[in-house]
Amino acid sequence: MSSLLVVSGLEKAYGGVKAVNNVTFEVKERTIFSVIGPNGAGKTTLFNLLTGIDKPNSGSILFKGKELVGLPPFKIASQGISRTFQNLQIFFNMSVIENVMVGCHRLGKTSMISAIFRLPSTLKEEKFMETKAKEALKFCGMEGLQDKMADSLPYGQLKKLEIARALASEPELVLLDEPAAGLNDTETVELSNLIKKIVENGITVLLVEHNMGLVMDISDDVMVLNYGQLLAKGPPSQIQKDPKVIAAYLGEE
Repeated sequence: MSSLLVVSGLEKAYGGVKAVNNVTFEVKERTIFSVIGPNGAGKTTLFNLLTGIDKPNSGSILFKGKELVGLPPFKIASQGISRTFQNLQIFFNMSVIENVMVGCHRLGKTSMISAIFRLPSTLKEEKFMETKAKEALKFCGMEGLQDKMADSLPYGQLKKLEIARALASEPELVLLDEPAAGLNDTETVELSNLIKKIVENGITVLLVEHNMGLVMDISDDVMVLNYGQLLAKGPPSQIQKDPKVIAAYLGEE
C-alpha cells in the first residue's frame, strides 16, 4: 500500500512558540490515520498547514508526490484534499443542498461570463453539482433534508452536513477535525460507521479527535503530538500501551 501523503520535518512557530516542531509522518492510501494529543498539542495547526491556511516555517508536504507547501488553499483543494473544521463552518442562511453544493466548486469549469449570462453551460454545470450534492447527502444518511434551511438542523446533523460538503468535492484525502465533538453516543456510533464507509469507498481519512474510544476502534495508525512534537506513532494497540502517551494524557507520578 503506497503513501498518499508524506510530511517531512514540518515546523510552524508563532513568535517563540513552536506549535508544530519537526513533525514527520506518512499516510497510506485508503486508511484512517488519526492524530491525537492534549489540548494545545498542535493538531489543528497541523491541519491548517496541510490545507494551506497557514504556511510552515520549514518542512515538506507531498501529496501524491507533489509539493503542497506554498500553494494557496484553493489550489490544495483542487489537488483532491478537503476538510471539516473544529468549529462548524456552515452557511446558516442557506439550504442544506446549497451548503453541500459549495463543496463542488472545484469541479466547476464554466467562465464568469457564462455564469453572469446564465448560459446553457452554466445551467448544465449547476445541475451536475446539484446531483453530486444529493449523492453526498444520501451517502451521509441525510436524504430528504436537502431543502431544509441549515439553521433548522440539530447539531449532529450539522456535523454530517459538513462531512457531506467535504465529500462533494470528490476528494482523495479528507481531513476531519474533531467530528465527534458534542455528539451523543448514538451519533458517535453513526459517525464511526460513516468514516469507515468513506474509506471503503476509496477515500483516505486523516482524523483529529479527542474521543479515544472512536480513535482506537477505527484507526489503522495513530500519531500522538505533545507540545507540537511527535511523541509516538503506530497502530492503536501499540499507542494504548505506550508509557509516554499515558504520561502525556494522565501526567507522571
